[in-house]
Amino acid sequence: MLWKTLWHGFFRHRVPKNGCVLDLGAGYGQFINNVAARRRIAIDSWPGFTIHLVPGVEGIIGDVADLSMIEDNAVDFAFASNLFEHLTQSHLTSTLSALRKKLAPAGTLTILQPNYRYAFREYFDDYTHLTVWSHTSLADFLVANGFEIVELLPRFLPLSIKSRLPVWSFLIRPYLALPVKPFGKQMLVVARPRGQPLN
Repeated sequence: MLWKTLWHGFFRHRVPKNGCVLDLGAGYGQFINNVAARRRIAIDSWPGFTIHLVPGVEGIIGDVADLSMIEDNAVDFAFASNLFEHLTQSHLTSTLSALRKKLAPAGTLTILQPNYRYAFREYFDDYTHLTVWSHTSLADFLVANGFEIVELLPRFLPLSIKSRLPVWSFLIRPYLALPVKPFGKQMLVVARPRGQPLN
């Protein structure tokens, strides 16, 4: 319900219907399964993730830093949810380098993940978190790796869908429209390779 509502209420307007969407670290496919696009690609290192993908989604089992099986300039919208905090800085550098080659001329990378500035108490409750990112440090890192920032929302969503907010679509939509978001501990960052046109 959360991802279906996020898709229809927020992300749908950002993805061209005839475009190609790449979900980095797709996990159970909650995002990519709700996407409507000409081509949908999901990549994850977990061998079992492909059974969770709906028909029509291309599943690639592998490292997000290795995108060699995707054509250059093919991806219009790349998405990474709760992924980069699980990567070392060197691993993320390699991932961004690979992604720059795959993004179309107007392609973008959208990142949704915990913001350490607001989630420092809970950040390492997940023992698989390796790297600290705030909206400031992540934006600076992206710029240092050949990207420019298109949009930066330090507080976008609560840290977890198990937060105090029920996952009901009629609450999610008005929450996204709030100018100040209570419990907002996840950030949204949109970036594109430096020098590329927006459209």
